[in-house]
Amino acid sequence: MSVDKNYYIKTYGCQMNEHDSEKIAGMLEEMGYSSTDELEEADLIFLNTCTIRENAELKVFGKVGSLKRLKRENPDLIIGIGGCMMQVEEPVEKIKEKFQHVDLVIGTHNLHKLPELINEIEENDERIISVWEQEKGLIPDLPSVRKSDFQAWVTIMQGCDNYCSYCIVPYVRGHERSRPKDKVIKEVKKLVKDGVVEITLLGQNVNSYAQDLEEDYDFADLLTELDQLDGLKRIRYMTSHPRDFNEKTIKTIAESEKLCEHFHLPIQSGSDEMLYEMNRGYTKEEYLKLIDLINKHVPYNSITTDIIVGFPGETDKDFQETLDVVRKARFDMAFTFKYSKRSGTPAAKKEGQIEEDVKDKRLQKLMDVQNKISMEENEKLEGKTLEVLVEGESKTNPETFMGRSRTNKLVIFPRKPGLIGKVVKVKINNAKSWTLYGEVVKT
Repeated sequence: MSVDKNYYIKTYGCQMNEHDSEKIAGMLEEMGYSSTDELEEADLIFLNTCTIRENAELKVFGKVGSLKRLKRENPDLIIGIGGCMMQVEEPVEKIKEKFQHVDLVIGTHNLHKLPELINEIEENDERIISVWEQEKGLIPDLPSVRKSDFQAWVTIMQGCDNYCSYCIVPYVRGHERSRPKDKVIKEVKKLVKDGVVEITLLGQNVNSYAQDLEEDYDFADLLTELDQLDGLKRIRYMTSHPRDFNEKTIKTIAESEKLCEHFHLPIQSGSDEMLYEMNRGYTKEEYLKLIDLINKHVPYNSITTDIIVGFPGETDKDFQETLDVVRKARFDMAFTFKYSKRSGTPAAKKEGQIEEDVKDKRLQKLMDVQNKISMEENEKLEGKTLEVLVEGESKTNPETFMGRSRTNKLVIFPRKPGLIGKVVKVKINNAKSWTLYGEVVKT
């Protein structure tokens, strides 16, 4: 067992990766390691990587290169790399050949083997590349070190079966495997006992939860059970797939007490032609009907989305159709991306790859349209009082606190003692495209 040693974890990518990093921290602390925020003080550095876009990979390689100096200064330093990027052959080969100072490469499917691999490295002073090509059932439940005392992520399923033509996730995370509902509920009860008031349920596609389990049960049923737990104040979830998001789930949210009225539904494109080529499994019309259902059953809501511009073969007409959907749906916010070619996905081999300057122009146009809508939607909240969970000091001003409304709006307000982790009422005085500013009127 390691004693008096420090670890440093750098996380890239999505909330699933963030939660994986909490589990990595949990395993390391069980081994006797302690956390440090200073790279120079670390005896073990672990990079938890993302491969969803090329830019994420470039950042990782840049970081790995910069660690060579630390390894030279401290030969006993252990440098490990894990996460989605390590499930792809090309980056792993590059690390093997060009980054000899990396001691450990581990995949997403065998994350639970991390302690024994580290022990092996410590005892034998050898380099280990251990990447399982396929998942072998669910990754066992692991200890975790949460960053927040009052918020927590809860994994309800692992993997993805959607195989969108641009996405590498099913190849690096494996097939969908749902955690048994009893395990999920037990974990949430324990978190509530520990003081957690808000949970976020995680899965690559939460709406297909329990489809692989042999029982008449689905995602909406899980939400209903969790909504009844005493002590819990808020339930969030991500990510939803429009193909599997249904009226039963919407009605469940409408009738619940704790389920937040924030709907993140990635549309990716407003063109039926592009949606077909992306293998998304729905049309623009079907998507807009979902938006109508949400507005009908949950009038007070926020709807956010993801959009890709410059997918292979996207014409000006296809792009205009995306802008048309954005104007009709009136998203509160959109996470917008340029298409990034991912080796090993069908879209990477498609003809009609779009020039970067065309992607840039389309992305800017899309952001201009969406930012205007975001501003208009947020301005409707000026003068209103929102229920906000106080998360802590805002990133830009130590004299202010930040928190999230039930609809996931970022709210900034003057700092007051004793509010972190509490739900307060905040009157909104000023709205911007991304942020609301106000003052606490009641705790």
